[in-house]
Amino acid sequence: MLAKVLWLVGGVTALLIAGVLLLHLARHREQVGEAALAGERPALAAVDHSALDALLKKHVDEQGMVAYRAWKASEQDRKALDDYLAYLGSVDTSSPAPTTAQLAYWINMYNALTIKGILREYPTTSIRNHTPVVGGYNIWRDLLLWVDGKSYSLEDIEHKVLRKMGEPRIHFALVCASKGCPPLLNRAYTTAQLEEQLSANARRFFAQPRNFQVDERSRTVHISELLDWYGTDFAPTPAEQLRVLRPAFPASDTLAWLESGNITVKYLEYDWSLNDQTQPAR
Repeated sequence: MLAKVLWLVGGVTALLIAGVLLLHLARHREQVGEAALAGERPALAAVDHSALDALLKKHVDEQGMVAYRAWKASEQDRKALDDYLAYLGSVDTSSPAPTTAQLAYWINMYNALTIKGILREYPTTSIRNHTPVVGGYNIWRDLLLWVDGKSYSLEDIEHKVLRKMGEPRIHFALVCASKGCPPLLNRAYTTAQLEEQLSANARRFFAQPRNFQVDERSRTVHISELLDWYGTDFAPTPAEQLRVLRPAFPASDTLAWLESGNITVKYLEYDWSLNDQTQPAR
């Protein structure tokens, strides 16, 4: 009898696994841009981000909130974003370029592709409405951009390219279209300004109480879940992460007690609501 039950359970499990695999293989993928043609292509060190810069100045405010409704309503601006992404995809990524140029290129690509994905779904209240774990279109995995003859998803750009470049401050620049994520700059990242832009955005991020709070009396730090997910990109342990990140914390000169260890770290709940100018702040 037991053998029969186990056989039935095994059969049902196999069917479920097969169904999940079929859903995964059959899910819709959205391809952006075109495979780069052979011939002369822009060099990575010379990429011009001015088109994105103009769009961000027009549709993103000082708090990093996006006018998705106005952007989607403008055929001209939607086309300008598509053209910019196609331009990035045509770049010769194997050409020599300083690390700052490479970082600016991939960060701008990630943010522009995220905006493209949200405009595709808008109106919506959260990017998480479009990131199912099983089956169906997932914006992080299935929105694809041709880049130098290869197809990249948002997950590919973040985990297979940017995180491997060894600059953890990318986590204060990559924007997941949510209020809990770092604020979207209303300027494009550039080779010349990248260092200051990354540091400034880290300070802006931790200046928000939803991302950073301290209680010296209980020696407790409440910090964004972003550090729960990616903290080891900065340092191996939470205590070491706090030491590394301390210069970006508000009133950092009063936080010497963070260096002494024996600190309790708690993670603040991430706000996944859309960073939309038309939605009220929580």
